[in-house]
Amino acid sequence: MPADSDRKRAMRRAIELSIENVAAGLGGPFGAVITRQGQIIASGVNQVTSANDPTAHAEIVSIRLACRKERNFELRGCEMFTSCEPCPMCLAAAYWARLDRIWFACTRADAKAGGFDDSLLYEEIALPIRERRLPMRPLLRKEGLKAFAAWHVSETKIPY
Repeated sequence: MPADSDRKRAMRRAIELSIENVAAGLGGPFGAVITRQGQIIASGVNQVTSANDPTAHAEIVSIRLACRKERNFELRGCEMFTSCEPCPMCLAAAYWARLDRIWFACTRADAKAGGFDDSLLYEEIALPIRERRLPMRPLLRKEGLKAFAAWHVSETKIPY
């Protein structure tokens, strides 16, 4: 487990990145770093507006960079330090990356007060599919299941 001084250094870097990102005009006030054994291995800032990519949140950017650097789709043994509590998308990505822990400075309530309100997403995820605002309906399930059948018998698959 990294020392408290390493954790604070990583969090301060995430916060610095978030402030620098505002000044640079690249996106929202969010920064994130990923560490392994107390050392920063990747960092990212929100690039939603500059990259025209709604998924380019600081946490996602840092996960992508860390995975490239580590040459692995899993980040076991790594921790994320982010300037704000991750939104549902970023939280899901952190789970998929199998990070050991997330540290965050500001809360989702702080983000909401700053104009970044994720409450709709949290509410929608909890609803049954047919009750969500974004219409979702199944189509061609039998044909789609062929991909899972192919995966099941594949000798080259890498489980994750």
